[in-house]
Amino acid sequence: MENKYRETADFLAKQIGETPETAIILGSGLGALADRITDATVIPYRLIPNFVHSTATGHKGNLICGNLGEKRVLAMQGRFHYYEGYAMSQVTFPIRVMKLLGVKNLFVSNAAGGINETFKVGDLMIIRDHINMMPNPLIGANNEDFGTRFPDMTRTYDREFISQMETIAAQNGISLKKGVYVALTGPSYETPAEYAFYGKREAMPLG
Repeated sequence: MENKYRETADFLAKQIGETPETAIILGSGLGALADRITDATVIPYRLIPNFVHSTATGHKGNLICGNLGEKRVLAMQGRFHYYEGYAMSQVTFPIRVMKLLGVKNLFVSNAAGGINETFKVGDLMIIRDHINMMPNPLIGANNEDFGTRFPDMTRTYDREFISQMETIAAQNGISLKKGVYVALTGPSYETPAEYAFYGKREAMPLG
């Protein structure tokens, strides 16, 4: 796998030139944000060595590098899911490639259902923590280039980023929620008993 990561990173580096420090993964319903990226280099996933194909509805399957506002960004227009039949090493493959390219900041977005009855459809929520019910992508031989064997998960989500997002939202009159994300395999939706189980301690969105 290490050779595949490097092969893909080298290919992309030639296509996009200097790598932005910030990358964005656009999930379901959010692919249109890519249309706001200017001076864009668009690379279909099918042309990227070792990338798999996104089969989910609404995931166009493009890697885009360009300017969003005043920042140069790298954006995944669609992502890969475990429920599509891919191994976790394939699902997380682009993230490790980003690491090799020099990406330092990663924003991940998606559309998810929710258990919290105080939330309504369309609410924006900041993930402050998560419960992972999918296979851990770190299982297997560890590559120190990507981090320690036993990473500390106490502060998985950057608190400085969260604070900045809350400030910007407040300045623009945008309401934000906070919650715990439950990562489940899908593709079936959860049963009533499962909803009750995951919502027992505190209400949280499902995805």
